[in-house]
Amino acid sequence: MFNLENKVVIITGGTRGIGFETAKSFLENKANVIIFGSKEESVKKAKEELNNKVDGYYPNLNNYEEIEKTIKEIYDKYGHIDILINNAGMSDNKKIEDIKSEDFVNIMNLNVNAVFNMSKAVIPYMKEQNKGVILNTSSMVSIYGQPSGVGYPASKFAVNGITKSLARELARYNIRVNAVAPGIIKTDMVSSLPKELIEPLIKTIPLGRIGEPKDIANAFLFLSSDMASYITGVILQVDGCAYN
Repeated sequence: MFNLENKVVIITGGTRGIGFETAKSFLENKANVIIFGSKEESVKKAKEELNNKVDGYYPNLNNYEEIEKTIKEIYDKYGHIDILINNAGMSDNKKIEDIKSEDFVNIMNLNVNAVFNMSKAVIPYMKEQNKGVILNTSSMVSIYGQPSGVGYPASKFAVNGITKSLARELARYNIRVNAVAPGIIKTDMVSSLPKELIEPLIKTIPLGRIGEPKDIANAFLFLSSDMASYITGVILQVDGCAYN
């Protein structure tokens, strides 16, 4: 459906949750998939679960030189880089008085600096090709905020700013830049939460359910494909109309 055959896609945070489901979906649509994870063992495990049909790397996303070297290795192997999905991230829900400065810095490093580093590393290759797609994982809290854990929504507001600004800067090179803003998604983290916390949240969602990782993967598939060839600079909410 999405005509992604032989496209090369890099997915950060691709070893679990939304990233892992996205890797599966791109494989099903015949793309060449490269997953990035935080540790060698998590990358190896994810590769095995995907029947070793993907490549895997674990560079430090806050070390630009390390990322640049890894991206060149991927380009030299495949000859092109078509899609980057900046999905790696971390959340936090501490009250402001409980957040340490290093907690805030860590969130910004992974949720914002890593997006910058990865994008900066792939853009020269996409410019040379005169085409490419960069997709970022935002969040519904980038639109609504959240009652505690200010670092997480702050980082996702920044991701939206990067998305919209790069979309304007790179359009002349036929590089599209968009973001997906998930709502409450059934990941390991959400599944571990008590029912008494989750059920009231579900009642606020007009569609009457929390999302599945596949819902987000489908949004990434669409935005990566030629079906979205005239869409750039968009923050696509995939949240069942949560809190709207």
